[in-house]
Amino acid sequence: MPLTLPDRLPAIDLLKEENIFVIDSSRASSQDIRPLRIVILNLMPIKITTETDLIRVLSNSPLQLELSFMKIKSHTSKNTPIEHMKAFYKDFELLKHEKFDGMIITGAPVEHLEYEEVNYWDEMQEIFAWAKTHVTSTLYICWAAQAGLYYHYGVPKYPLPAKMFGIFPQRTLLPRLPIFRGFDDVFYMPHSRHTEIRREDIEAVNAAALASASASGAGSVLGGSPAEAHPLTIIAESEESGVSIVMAREGREFFITGHAEYSPLTLDTEYRRDLAKGLPIDMPRHYYRDDDPDKGPLVTWRAHANLLFTNWLNYYVYQETPYDINAIH
Repeated sequence: MPLTLPDRLPAIDLLKEENIFVIDSSRASSQDIRPLRIVILNLMPIKITTETDLIRVLSNSPLQLELSFMKIKSHTSKNTPIEHMKAFYKDFELLKHEKFDGMIITGAPVEHLEYEEVNYWDEMQEIFAWAKTHVTSTLYICWAAQAGLYYHYGVPKYPLPAKMFGIFPQRTLLPRLPIFRGFDDVFYMPHSRHTEIRREDIEAVNAAALASASASGAGSVLGGSPAEAHPLTIIAESEESGVSIVMAREGREFFITGHAEYSPLTLDTEYRRDLAKGLPIDMPRHYYRDDDPDKGPLVTWRAHANLLFTNWLNYYVYQETPYDINAIH
């Protein structure tokens, strides 16, 4: 099945050139099927690039998807034409009374700020709270993953001495989870960030929840939910890049610290951009052939990226969402 996209979205022509099956909303309206409603909160500065990256990895599912794009009212994008924003994006205020089968919240270039210093943090907190009751499953990516873990569970972030930049091997810690069906024991994921979350803080959240559940009797064998006593599960991590995927609420939330959706040339573009600006930047690790930028990237993550998003759509959205979308809670 194809993705249903808004008419005239630039990604349509770009992806058709890559032989990816998409249709516009005019054609989709003639098909008698309830598509899955997916909303993307795109916080990245160059919106069209991020839209295309995400649509590319969502396109391999056999499910029909209807995509909507959300923006925050308290921040104006400076790197995307205003005509594009008006044509394809809606403010959270206009969407908050609707429900969605799935949601993706992207990264944002605000890592250097404390969360409370971000000028749209109040609106982000409202969106995070809304997603818990209006979306079946939500993917939080990069900064959004760190921000979501902080908002929902109090997990802090820490500055890194140097940018985590490159393609890093990840280990699946719970390989029998549906999100990892078809995965190898090791898979690769791009990372591009200046901050990190740490395993010990996630373990502290679980320890505190377990102590609270035990004190109230909810953690006993006969009562309470396992999620109440163990709210966060690290399901993938790397010796080099640290915690990479955290699952919460039995798959209603996934926090991904990297960028599985990145296209082959994204890190190259970032690297050359920062070099041109004279910024301190190391060459992305495990990325270029023979560590030579002139030879271009060796793509090692695309197959697992497609599988990650397809498994999420199938097992945590389609298989879990009610047919009556208004029954989501």
